[in-house]
Amino acid sequence: MRSSRRHPLLVPVLLCALAVLAARPGSDGDAGPGSEAGAEVVRLYQDAAAATRRYEDGRRAAEVRRAAAERAEELLERQRREIAVLNEDLGRIARAQYRGGGGLPLTARMLLADDPDQLMRGQRAVARANRTVGNALGRSRRAEARLAADQAKAEAAWRELDRRTTELAVLKQDIERKLAAARSKLQGRAEASAAAGSCPGAVRLDQSAARLGQDWVAPVETYDLSASFGSGGTRWANRHTGQDFAVPVGTPVRAVGAGQVVKVSCGGAFGIQVVLQHAGGYYTQYAHLAGVAVDQGDRVEAGEWIGQSGSTGNSTGPHLHFEVRVTPEMGSALNPVPWLAQRGVTI
Repeated sequence: MRSSRRHPLLVPVLLCALAVLAARPGSDGDAGPGSEAGAEVVRLYQDAAAATRRYEDGRRAAEVRRAAAERAEELLERQRREIAVLNEDLGRIARAQYRGGGGLPLTARMLLADDPDQLMRGQRAVARANRTVGNALGRSRRAEARLAADQAKAEAAWRELDRRTTELAVLKQDIERKLAAARSKLQGRAEASAAAGSCPGAVRLDQSAARLGQDWVAPVETYDLSASFGSGGTRWANRHTGQDFAVPVGTPVRAVGAGQVVKVSCGGAFGIQVVLQHAGGYYTQYAHLAGVAVDQGDRVEAGEWIGQSGSTGNSTGPHLHFEVRVTPEMGSALNPVPWLAQRGVTI
């Protein structure tokens, strides 16, 4: 049974689009073809990270354009209602003139007036009627002109939004393609190293200091939980000795707490793995990795990236096998879920 725990991120893709800064040989001195492959992975991850930033910028700009287009549509609707009211006013004026005899009978009455006062009243009535009709017609024409201009702007905004949406879709596909290529190359290099029993050199991963500062953290930031501690299966001799986190290849793996790297090894059932020693006599293991970011003897802080997830060793798919022990070797495992919970980390 799988359960999930997702932590909010700007973009899910950004988790795997790592900015990898530098690579240096590990303790095995592996500086052959693997280093060339590692440099290619670096470039692909950097390209993906830059594309992800462009995608996020474009997505935010598209949202601004969408909001502007929706405001324009609301304005157009108000203007259409105003024009309907003006047209109704013109209709009332026309009907009133028709009922009163219109302009010609009024003029005729003026010509037949018996005294100057009656003539002046007739002239004022004609002037008022003309001004009312003229003002109403002017408002209607101006409103219709504004409506046409704003409608053209709204249509242009929607066209621009459609164009930008298409660009973002293409960019997203490019990001996914680059990440797939980077993950494939990283996993291929890892499998070759694990098969040869020779660990790749540590690839130092750049990360923000804001990620650090906690005493204890989960080993990966976003994940699906898969095989749990003590569960049975044909792939284990006895019972499962850790907690599995299903994550894509290349996901940064974090030290759950401060400690020292006591083991970096390749080959065997765990594939590429890192083991840390923590205060209090506890050890944590991070297995089936595709790459390491530390060397044996390094000191690490809680939350520091120590490697990248993969599917090396006895693994049916990309995931991190996380284990807590009281010795550096297997056979002394504890259930890692309550162990982390005692330290304030709920998974």
